[in-house]
Amino acid sequence: MGFDQSLFRNGSPMSDAGGYSMADYCGRLQARRGKDPAPKAREQMRDMTVFIAVCAALAGCVPATEPEVTRQVGIGPPVAQDGSCWGRDVSPATIETVTNQVLVQPAQVDVAGNVRSPAVYRTETLQRIVDERKELWFETPCAKDLTPQFVASLQRALKARGHYSGPITSQMDGRTRAAIRAYQRPEGLDSGILSLAAAQRLGLVRAPKPS
Repeated sequence: MGFDQSLFRNGSPMSDAGGYSMADYCGRLQARRGKDPAPKAREQMRDMTVFIAVCAALAGCVPATEPEVTRQVGIGPPVAQDGSCWGRDVSPATIETVTNQVLVQPAQVDVAGNVRSPAVYRTETLQRIVDERKELWFETPCAKDLTPQFVASLQRALKARGHYSGPITSQMDGRTRAAIRAYQRPEGLDSGILSLAAAQRLGLVRAPKPS
């Protein structure tokens, strides 16, 4: 799979002396489709795949490595204080499937030791829970605290610790959440939501004074 080289004078989609830009490629591709009243399905799918891949690459698009998180307001564990914000990490149960051969009828052997009929077995499949479902609540900075300045400081702190390699965007994007997960995982929290404890360890939130 590749570019339709006939759309370029120099065989390259990048702008150079005598070449064409990405916009030229997209325009020429659309024009060619317009001339063909009934393009074949395979060629149409190939062109669309190449078009999307090339446009994404040339635009510098980087796919998120962590799904976006939807926060729910007003939820938390029973011990949550008013005004506090919480995240939840749910680990699904681990189920193991075990297959056994159960003897239904033993082999029939005559007095001479010859097997007259083999043993009969029944296949039995069972499922058992290896690890129970786990639900972990953890306190987090509230949404109002996640300002662009806070996120920028978070990115710099994660970069200094080798977990974040992207630019300082001041946005809580997928790459930043992946770095948060990498930082928190050794502490026992496998989540892309920043915990309040992690924010305190990173020096982003002042730890409460001991009473």
